[in-house]
Amino acid sequence: MLEFLYQDGWGAFAVTLFFYLPFIVGFLWVIFRKSFTDRGPSGTPRAKMSRVEAVWLAVVIFFLIGFNVVSIGYMPTVVTARAEASQQDIRQIDVSAESWSYEISEREIEAGKPVRFSARSTDTMHGFAVYHPDGRMLFTMMLMPGLTEATQLVHTFDDPGTYKVRCLEYCGIAHHEMSDELIVVAKK
Repeated sequence: MLEFLYQDGWGAFAVTLFFYLPFIVGFLWVIFRKSFTDRGPSGTPRAKMSRVEAVWLAVVIFFLIGFNVVSIGYMPTVVTARAEASQQDIRQIDVSAESWSYEISEREIEAGKPVRFSARSTDTMHGFAVYHPDGRMLFTMMLMPGLTEATQLVHTFDDPGTYKVRCLEYCGIAHHEMSDELIVVAKK
């Protein structure tokens, strides 16, 4: 229903505008009123202002909490937990990152089937970010060296195509060349 708000920068921009526009309109109204209509001190009783401030604060808190609650379902940890609980057959792909390459156990993935990426770094901080063929980032994982457990995330690819993998954590002089690809094929 509201997936577009959580999948790209334009959704985040729309939410930001949703919060800023009422504030900007109210701010400009007050400035206009105090500049041209009523230049004297405010005649509004302090008790009335306290009610207005309380209502404004309640509205902002309501929407802030509402957007946060709605967005919980899109968090990678929640998506992973739901996939684990669904008792589906989850395909395991092991990833090892080292300066300046990835070792990926399997690069061909079937669309519509959940995949667990189990990734670790062998030398320094690395990122494992997967980009949709249209350029949207689907998810990212931070890979820290020395962890006893691998970083894990479950994702289901919807569309066939070539997905780029890039490191988003600066890992040295050839960081900009650290990339790879995953091939997602249509359902069999």
